[in-house]
Amino acid sequence: MNTTKRIFNVLFISVFATMLGLGIVSPLLPIYAENLGATGLWLGAVFSAFALSRSVFMPIVGRISDRRGRKKIILIGMFAYAVISLAYLIAGTVYALTAVRLVHGMASAMVVPIAMAYIGDLSEKGREGRQMGNFSISLFLGLGAGPLLGGFLNDAFGMASVFYVMAGLSAFATLLVAISLPEAKPGSLSLSPGMPVPMRSVVTLPAMRGIVVFTLISAIGRGGVMVFVPVFGPLIAISPFEVGVILSVNTFLMALLQVPFGRLTDTTSKAGLIVLGSTVAAVALVLIPFSRSFWLLLVVTSLIGVGGAIQQPSLMALTVDAGRTVGMGASMSAYNTVFGIGMIAAPLIGGAFMDYVGIDAVFYAGGLICLLGTVVFAALMRRSAPGDAAGETQRAG
Repeated sequence: MNTTKRIFNVLFISVFATMLGLGIVSPLLPIYAENLGATGLWLGAVFSAFALSRSVFMPIVGRISDRRGRKKIILIGMFAYAVISLAYLIAGTVYALTAVRLVHGMASAMVVPIAMAYIGDLSEKGREGRQMGNFSISLFLGLGAGPLLGGFLNDAFGMASVFYVMAGLSAFATLLVAISLPEAKPGSLSLSPGMPVPMRSVVTLPAMRGIVVFTLISAIGRGGVMVFVPVFGPLIAISPFEVGVILSVNTFLMALLQVPFGRLTDTTSKAGLIVLGSTVAAVALVLIPFSRSFWLLLVVTSLIGVGGAIQQPSLMALTVDAGRTVGMGASMSAYNTVFGIGMIAAPLIGGAFMDYVGIDAVFYAGGLICLLGTVVFAALMRRSAPGDAAGETQRAG
C-alpha cells in the first residue's frame, strides 16, 4: 500500500470512529439537556457552545498545522475527545453541560478540519471533488450510524452507556492515529513551514468569498435540524429511536451520494450544484412542520440529506483549490469556522423561535434563511470572474 493510500485509510477510519461517537449523542443530547432543566434558549446555548469554541480555535489550529504539521494536532484532539466524553457523565446541571460542550468544541477544532487539510494536501488537481467526496463519506457515515447506535444503547443500557461508547471510539481513533499515521513532511504541506497565513487572505479569492458567505447563511438555516427534530418528534408521537432512524437516514444519504456527486463536481459547474443542492434542502426544511407522521418526516428529512450531498463535494473542491494558494489548513479552517459561526447562531435563533413563536416556526425560518443564502451565493458567483466554479473543471478536463 502506497503512503497516500495509507494516510487516506487511517484518516478515514479515525474520523469515522470519532464521528460515530459524536453521532451517538446527537439525538439524545437535547433530551439530556431538557432533563437538566434546559429551556429552548438554553438548549440552543448547549449546542452553540460546541460551535463557539470550535470556531474560535480553528483558525489558530489551522495556521499552526500549515507550519508545524498535522499529526500531533489530530492526535491531541482525538485524545481530548476521549477524555471529554466521560465528562458528560458528571455534568449535573445545564451550566456544567454547556462548559463540557465548550471544551468538546475545542477538541473538535483539532480533528476534522485538520484531517480535511491533510486530505486536501493529497488531492490531485482536477479531482478535488471526487477525493474530498470520498473522504466526506467518513464524516457522514459516522454521523449517520451514530444516532441508530445511540438510540439502541439508550433503550437497552441507559443514557450513561452512550457516553462510555463515545469515549471508547475516540480512544480507538487516538491509538490508530498514533500508531499508523505518518506525519506530513514539510514539503508536502500546502505552504512552506513558518510562512504566515492571514485568515483574511482566504476571502480575497472570489470563489472562496462566495463559499464563506454561503456556508455561513446555510449553516444558520440548517443548523437547527439536529437540535429541533428530536424535540419535534415526540410532538407527533415519534419515539427517540425513530428520531434516530430519521437522522441516520438523512446522513446516510449524504454519505452514499458523496461518490457520484463528487465525480459530477469534477465535470460540471460547482456553483450550479451548490445552488441546486441548497434549494432542495431549503424547500424540505419548510415542509417539516407538515410532516405529521414518521414516514412523512423520514421522506422530507431525506430530501435535506440529498440536497446536502449535491452541494457538499463542490464546497469542498472550491475550498481545496483556495488552499493551494493560502494554505490548506487556513482554507479548511476558514470554511469550518464560518460553518461553526452559523451553527452557533442557528440553535440560539431556533430556540428563540421555539420559545416565543412555536416549534414549527424554527423550520419555516430555517428554510427561508437557506433560500436567502442560495440567492446571495448565486449573485456573488455571478459577479466574480467567469469560470471560478465551472472554469476550474474545464481546465482540469
